[in-house]
Amino acid sequence: MKCLFSLVSLMVFICLFLVSSKSLATSWAYSFVVWENHIYVISDEYVSDIKMEIGHVTKHSDMDSYPGNFSNAFKEGTKYFSIKGISTKEAIAVKEPDGRYIKAYQNGEYKVRSAFDGFFNGQQGVIKISALFIIGAIAAAIIYKFKYTNNKYLH
Repeated sequence: MKCLFSLVSLMVFICLFLVSSKSLATSWAYSFVVWENHIYVISDEYVSDIKMEIGHVTKHSDMDSYPGNFSNAFKEGTKYFSIKGISTKEAIAVKEPDGRYIKAYQNGEYKVRSAFDGFFNGQQGVIKISALFIIGAIAAAIIYKFKYTNNKYLH
């Protein structure tokens, strides 16, 4: 029984090592907001010709990605506006806490990435898959042997 516990502990440690080998924190290259599944990069340009409110930040994080009207720079509740004479496909305005409107340019479609994107890619991916397969096979063999040994004494 002690041997079984040691082997299971070792397998758990190896699995945790494999999973934690990829950093889950995100590093952002720029400040942005997301509106209607498009990312808008915050510029240093302010605008005053605001047309109408079109949305607001629903989730803020400087570490993780989220779906919806997400931002890495602005807090939840920060409002988005359309700009007179400019299509929202080109740019929107974001209301800053001081009441000014900063322009944000559309930079393409926004896709939320999984923490495991690329985890099993390349040579290291093959090694991770092989290690997980071997660990699973060992675990199955141990469980089978343990059950067989216990059934033998029960009859």
